[in-house]
Amino acid sequence: MASGLTPLPAITGALDPQAAYRRLQQAHGVVAPVELEPGVNAWLVMGWEEICEVVRHERTYSRDPNNWRDWQEKNVAPDSGLGPMMFPRRNAYFVDGREHHRLRAPLDDGVRDIDQRQVRVSVAAVCEDLITLFAARGEADLVGEYAAVIPILAVATSMFGLNAARGRELQSAIVALFGSGEDAQAGNRAIEAIIAETMLSHRQAPTKDLTTAFQNHPNLQDDGEIAQSMVLMITAGAETTATWIAQALRLMLTHPRFRGQRGGFRPGVDDALDEVLWQDPPMANMPARYALHDVELAGQQIRRGDAIILGLMAAGSDPRVHVADPWTELGNRSHLAWSTGAHACPAQVPARIITRAAVDTVMSRLSGLKLAVPEEQITLRPSPWTRCPVSLPVKFTPTERRSARDR
Repeated sequence: MASGLTPLPAITGALDPQAAYRRLQQAHGVVAPVELEPGVNAWLVMGWEEICEVVRHERTYSRDPNNWRDWQEKNVAPDSGLGPMMFPRRNAYFVDGREHHRLRAPLDDGVRDIDQRQVRVSVAAVCEDLITLFAARGEADLVGEYAAVIPILAVATSMFGLNAARGRELQSAIVALFGSGEDAQAGNRAIEAIIAETMLSHRQAPTKDLTTAFQNHPNLQDDGEIAQSMVLMITAGAETTATWIAQALRLMLTHPRFRGQRGGFRPGVDDALDEVLWQDPPMANMPARYALHDVELAGQQIRRGDAIILGLMAAGSDPRVHVADPWTELGNRSHLAWSTGAHACPAQVPARIITRAAVDTVMSRLSGLKLAVPEEQITLRPSPWTRCPVSLPVKFTPTERRSARDR
């Protein structure tokens, strides 16, 4: 690949990322070279069909970073910010074939055993309690005080039994991990330390949650696999759900169709959630696949060991999978926001339950809700992978303090 490539974080964080994707496609097609960090490049796949081609053929495109040429040849520094997202780990995200099926089973089993009704009820209560903390003020930050907190309480604390008092530390560490910057590895170490504490406490006093379930699962062979499976499910669940909540709220607060500023049918919360999954999904760009042999993809010559990034956000706007009238696409869920194939996200249903409860609760609870700043002033956390707003300042009609238990 050539030097002087566009850095992927600049594309992900662009004010108009679709324009950035279009420029790449005009120059290179739907598979384009990008820079992950100085001296470390990859291919960004932006076509819907091409992403499906990659993820459904693991004998050509592996998930195992041990097949990454830059990793093999030590072109990536051991302390690189890319490490927590792209270096080998002992969990289902980073392996193929039988090993993937073995390590994926605890995740699938854990999600299957979740009581969906209980999740819905408990998340609604969490949302009400969070809103109570700022309802009387008439203003709030719906990221820092709401969207970023809900997944920590709903996933890490409720489902895995992590210490709620360390929730803010965990949330900051997850943001650092997904930021892939200088503090990414420190964030990863903090997450692993919190999980180690949780594993120890659950071994001493088992409880009915996913930590104990993982510790007892026959497919997980040792503490290393248990810990890394927890890292995968907690970090992915927290970051993507927080981003989905924040972007859905942003859409409903800014788009005329959802603000009721146009006549006729007004879309609801589920329509907003689906539109975000198409246009601004929780993972804008997903790392990574690695070519197992030289191959041609959409006219590009991919070399053995090249890294391949899935441009899920770009694929959501692929004109080959859309019709001209967006109203006819309401309810269409053929997006790739959760990827597809063997590595598709196992927690799509609980993620939607949590996100829907969060968005619906705050939209129905706070009257007169509106952004407190112009939309163009909303900035994003630095990351090559996700597009979560730093903050979402809002104003609304102040109300009395109450909790879900008062209703």
